Amino acid sequence: MTGKLLAILLLVSAGIAGAAMYYLQVYGFYYSVEPGSDQDVVLLSADGETSIPLEHTAFQAIDADSSPIRYRACFETEENASTLSAFLPAESPEPLTAPSWFECYDAVAIADALKSGQARAFVGVKNIHYGVDRIVAITEDGNGFVWHALNNCGEKAYDGTVVGEECPPRPES
Repeated sequence: MTGKLLAILLLVSAGIAGAAMYYLQVYGFYYSVEPGSDQDVVLLSADGETSIPLEHTAFQAIDADSSPIRYRACFETEENASTLSAFLPAESPEPLTAPSWFECYDAVAIADALKSGQARAFVGVKNIHYGVDRIVAITEDGNGFVWHALNNCGEKAYDGTVVGEECPPRPES
């Protein structure tokens, strides 16, 4: 009888721990980002020096303090991808997935639009966190999406290879 009780206790504990981990990964760490700044959506000029705010509406965003690459946002703009040639294009943009409850952001659809040419991706902010760039994708019909992605320095810093002189110094903790 003691063995059965112990097995049941073990299974219940594992179930509770699994449910708690799922909740924390999908819901627990995220918070809604309130719109209201002209810095919500910015694009970096082609010279890489100046960030220019992009007029937008219907802004929705989520973020989490647990990771610098958990930021996701959606918006609408009067601009379309073909009229934004004055801004710095992102190299090999790969949208990161968002929690399923953040319905306006679909990484697979964004990736398909980027591959088909229906959308273009631009650098919004370089090194918004050390080794992380903000990427802004805009479709031909004016829908916009934002995510954070590791840049070359971030990839090197996180995989343990030597960062090198081309990267900015790491911020002190």
